[in-house]
Amino acid sequence: MQVLARVAEAGRRRATAFAGPAGRGALPFAVVEAFDAEIRGRVERDPRIEDERDRVLIAAVKLAETPPEEDAAVEAARAHLLDAIDYLEQAVLRLGVVNRAGAKAGLGAAGGRIGLPSRS
Repeated sequence: MQVLARVAEAGRRRATAFAGPAGRGALPFAVVEAFDAEIRGRVERDPRIEDERDRVLIAAVKLAETPPEEDAAVEAARAHLLDAIDYLEQAVLRLGVVNRAGAKAGLGAAGGRIGLPSRS
């Protein structure tokens, strides 16, 4: 799924580029910004997907709050955030059901799994 892959990559880029305290308050929502804009409102609400999104936010807060001088802790927090983004992407692929807005956006057929072509 191209859109989902692009959205996940945008989150990974934000996580990888985060360099410290400047902007730490904005990091959590910056990481999920593309997901929220392009995926979240276009798939049926599923608490398991929402839980994975919450895990991304929590991991981003942990990275943002890790003292930048603690290199090993920063890298561990960054790896945890990248893993959380991966799990969110996998959850959407596994559980995401396209709604009407998603169908209009080309994510697949309404009522079908995200990324699967519609059967006409």
